[in-house]
This record gives sequence, C-alpha cells and structure tokens, in this order.
Amino acid sequence: MYETSLNTDAVFSRRHALQSAACGFGYMAMSGLASKQSVAAENPLQVKPTHLPPRAKRVIFLFMQGGVSHVDSFDYKPILDQRDGESLQFDDARVLANTGMRGVSKKIMKPLWKFSQHGESGRWASDLFPEMAARVDDMCFLHSMHTQGVAHGPATLFLHCGATNSIRPSMGSWITYGLGSENESLPGFVSISPSAGNGGPRNYGNAFLPAVHQGTAIGRAGRPAKDSTIRDLTHPELSRDRQGRQFDLLRQLNAEQRRERSGDSELDAIINSYELAWRMQGVAPEILDLSQETADTQAMYGLGEKETDNFGRQCLMARRLCESGVRYIQVTYGDNGANPAWDQHSNMPKHGEHAKAVDRPIAGLLKDLKQRGLLEDTIVWWGGEFGRTPYSQGGNGRDHNPGGFTTWLAGGGVRPGFAFGATDEFGHAAVENKVHMHDLHATILHLLGLNHEQLTYRYAGRDFRLTDIHGHVVKEIMA
Repeated sequence: MYETSLNTDAVFSRRHALQSAACGFGYMAMSGLASKQSVAAENPLQVKPTHLPPRAKRVIFLFMQGGVSHVDSFDYKPILDQRDGESLQFDDARVLANTGMRGVSKKIMKPLWKFSQHGESGRWASDLFPEMAARVDDMCFLHSMHTQGVAHGPATLFLHCGATNSIRPSMGSWITYGLGSENESLPGFVSISPSAGNGGPRNYGNAFLPAVHQGTAIGRAGRPAKDSTIRDLTHPELSRDRQGRQFDLLRQLNAEQRRERSGDSELDAIINSYELAWRMQGVAPEILDLSQETADTQAMYGLGEKETDNFGRQCLMARRLCESGVRYIQVTYGDNGANPAWDQHSNMPKHGEHAKAVDRPIAGLLKDLKQRGLLEDTIVWWGGEFGRTPYSQGGNGRDHNPGGFTTWLAGGGVRPGFAFGATDEFGHAAVENKVHMHDLHATILHLLGLNHEQLTYRYAGRDFRLTDIHGHVVKEIMA
C-alpha cells in the first residue's frame, strides 16, 4: 500500500501514475496518437509551396520490372532486320563491368514484332503493344535513356532511389517530402504490388526522411490484385462508433505524452502514422472497391478477362488513388521470382505474354485519365530499370542494356506525340541528346514544381537530394 502522507499532486499525480505503472495506459499510448489539433498544426503531409510553377500535381509510375526490350517495342532500328544473324563487335555492358574488355563479338537479332507508324505524330511502335501504339499521340518518348547498374538489383534501386547501393529515400518519398499530400485521409505515396526482390521495400522506403514519407504497400508482386488491400482497415469485432470512443480516449492520454516529449521526431512520426491510419479506415475501403466502377470502365482496363484482369485492377486502383489526392503511385508489373518479369535472356517470345497482360490496362489508364481531365496534371511514367541488347543471348534472348533504352511520359506538361534523343543505328547506346536517369528524375521533379537542387534533406552532416550532385532538367520535352 502507498503511504497516505504522499503528496499525490507533486509526487504521484494521475498522469505520472499512467506513465509509470507497468503497462500503464499512458506509456502504451506513447506509440499511439496525440491530439488531432496539435498534430494538424505540424502535419508533415500538409500541402507545401512549390519552388516554381508546377505543371503537374501527381505521378503514376508504371514499373516494368526486368527491362522491356526497346528494340522490340518503341525504338525502331531497320538495320536489325537487314543484318540479322551477322556477328559484330559491341562493348557489352556486363562483360565490360566484369572484365573491362571491349569489342566482344555478338550476333545481331532482329525484332520479333513488326514496326509501323502510328497516330498523327507518326511515332514508331511495334505490334508488341498494339493498344499502347494507338495512343502514341499522348506519349512523349525518351529514346536516349541511360543509367547505372548492369544487374537488376543495383539498376532497380537507381531507378527508384537515385543510388545503386546506399540507403537512400525513394522518389515517392522525396516528392511527398517536397509537396505534401492532397488528401489528409490517405498516404501521399502508395506502391501497388511491389516486388520483394531487387531492393524490395527500399524501392518505396523513406530511408533517412521522416517515416511519414514511406510508401504504403498495397498487395505484392506474385499475388492476385483482386486480393490486394491495406491490412487492418476494418476491425473484426469493434464497431466504428466504439472504435471512435476508444480512439478519443487514447488521443487524450497521448496528448499528455506529446507535451512531455515535444520535439521527439520518432514519437511525432508514430503519432502521424496512427492518426493517418485512423482516417484511412473511413475512406480507403471505398476507394479500393473497384466494383463501384461502371462495366464500361472495368472493360476499358480489361477486368474480367484472364490475361488483363490482374494488371487492369492495379491500373484502375492507381486511377482511383490518383483522383483521390495520392501524390505518387508506383504500379509494378513483376513477380517475386529470381528472374523479373521482362527478363528474357533466352526466350524473347515471352515478351508477348507479358505485353498482353499490360497493353490494354495501360492504354485504358491513359484514355480514362484523359477523359476525366486528370491527364493534364498527372504524369504517367512508363519504363523499366534498363533496356535490352540488339544482339542475341542464348540464341533467342537479349541481355541487359543500361547504355541505351526507351521510356515514355504522358500528361503533366510534357509534349504529346513527341520523341527526344536517340540511340545508335543498332539501338545499343544512347548517342543523341542523352538523358541519364538523374536527368529524368530532375525533369519529373521540375514538372511537379520542385527544383531538384533545392529539394534537400540534412542527414549525417551533409545535404542529400534525389539526384545527388548530378542531373539536369530536360526542358525540350516540355509542352
């Protein structure tokens, strides 16, 4: 028993009792929630002013894991048909990285799909992506991309984080750090069906940025998209009203903890994440419910059809998140296996199967965004971590090619029906108006109103940024 002579006001106040008692409510609530009013005043996801006038508000990144062959899809090289089967000398990226040897003899391999010109812009595209080809007038092609990393792991990390091996924030984290979120009840950054391989969570991680900027994963690669959701959105036993009363009590208790530990960034991050989680329970289930879409819209994305249903659901979910105010949405077409989806070293016809899965959903996404007026201020970014070689590997495949490949952007202030840069006559190396991955990152940030040189975060004694000390804005592609 406690002595009755204790000064309960000075020594053992009710607040201190809750803090100090084993498993006390207040101590447990330290990792819970603070008052809504105090958190709102310091909400790290509130909309922030831009460095310059923005052309876009948000990004949908369609990540083709493994590297689509540009010379079989959007980078037409007639010489590959003319010299198919000939042996020529190339500086192979993998051989060069491993041995330093140049001039390796390789056999030219022609495209497996026929190229033709499309749209009013006359852009070249192959039969690999017939429905995307029909929308080339919406696209801005970058044919001179080059990057760092010969293997999937380093190149994938570089694509998402601007670094091949260091623990750096992903692009979505940088963007929400710079811009905040347009919807206080949803995460600013969502990753749909991310892969566990080649960097895994680091590809949507916050690294040293505040934890609130980490991407929220919905589903994972290799699992059906129809089963993808955000865990624990509903409570199996408690009603919403009862949860609300419980939440209010915890909020009051945690307000005391937050006042005691003002300036504690870890506690603030926990408070903000749980506040967001509570708000999400009220809106996210409806947003993730694709059954609310009309039959025509579902058909536009290929829902209900075996080949397209899975990725169609991912793309439709991305559009619903986009129009609900999510700032950056990663959509991964891939798997969790040892070889990423588009990684055809000895079986290029497999590209055809993957193309059937993504072609209609992506074309449907572009059409849907455009008819809703969302494409004007949404950047759609399509691409992989690198391209593939113009010569064969294993007789009927292509190896990794970080030295030259194609990506495309649509909407958000870029020039539609436009092509920029070029690879050499074989499609092997970027040679004209070269665009490094750092340059692409800088350009996308610029379109969002962010100066990549000013978007910095102080950590471990130095200022970090997505583009490190590199990158220039490719203003030629802007409308």
